[in-house]
Amino acid sequence: MLHNQRILVTGAAGFIGSHVVDTLLAAGCSVVGIDNFDRADPRSVKHGNLRQALASNHFELVDGDICDQNVVAELFASATPFDAVIHLAARVGVRPSLQEPLAYEYTNVHGTLVLLEAAIAQKPSPRFVFGSSSSVYGNGLRLPLRESDPADTPISPYAATKRSGELLCRCYHEQFGLDVFCLRLFTVYGPRLRPDLAIYRFTQRVLAGDSIPMYGDGSSSRDYTFVGDVARAFTAAVAVCSGFEVINIGGEHPITLTEMIHLVGEACGRGVDVHQLPPQDGDVLHTYSESLKARQMLGFEPKTSFVDGLSQFVSWYRAQ
Repeated sequence: MLHNQRILVTGAAGFIGSHVVDTLLAAGCSVVGIDNFDRADPRSVKHGNLRQALASNHFELVDGDICDQNVVAELFASATPFDAVIHLAARVGVRPSLQEPLAYEYTNVHGTLVLLEAAIAQKPSPRFVFGSSSSVYGNGLRLPLRESDPADTPISPYAATKRSGELLCRCYHEQFGLDVFCLRLFTVYGPRLRPDLAIYRFTQRVLAGDSIPMYGDGSSSRDYTFVGDVARAFTAAVAVCSGFEVINIGGEHPITLTEMIHLVGEACGRGVDVHQLPPQDGDVLHTYSESLKARQMLGFEPKTSFVDGLSQFVSWYRAQ
């Protein structure tokens, strides 16, 4: 269905983006990836994420910033128009957004707007799939979380910028007829995981024989979603994107922080020493996705169990 389609992936060298690129190439797409390589990961790590893609004649990597209108205009100036855009470039992380809210707003809101403007300027306009976040739901809602639930009480600047991106996408659908799907991702993990995320940090500390800091009493929970399943969801979404939809992408099996730490220890084959710390600002207490809409519209099923996905991550981590 996607064979020979030309697709732009923003944030292509990142954790999720690189898996999406690999999945699109395997589906027979021609992929242009853009990344500005500006975050904590060294450039060599991000190029490593794209090792498989860079060996393909159907992949082009652009070193550039989505916030730069000239750079984005050049991307869209090709004689061959894009059939679709998968927008994953963003400043990510709840806690850092509390310290750098202006930087988050610039990249996540302004950058999204630059891409939307470029998309409607291209004729015909490409299908647009936006990578959003379960953090937009905030706290206090019934579980599991449904797309029809309110998302008007974000508790971090990061969550607010992702909700703003969704609203801009809705606006460009209503005013300009742009076909847009917004995928709300629930705690993605797996090989190539960012070093700032909990599973990576906990694995690193367990294998080093260090204790694990646990913020809160361990009862908070996350609906972990394996990155390979997420990549397949984006591929399905870009194939059927029509109209405007918000769709949860989650594993539908929430795991408490205490259980996650225990399973990391098991995957590493080591004992775990935990020391408890106060809860951190900006973190939601629980996430749990209802993914009925994803099944109906995308044929999405979370195929990888948390134990299997964690094993794949630890194997990848050890290989590094």
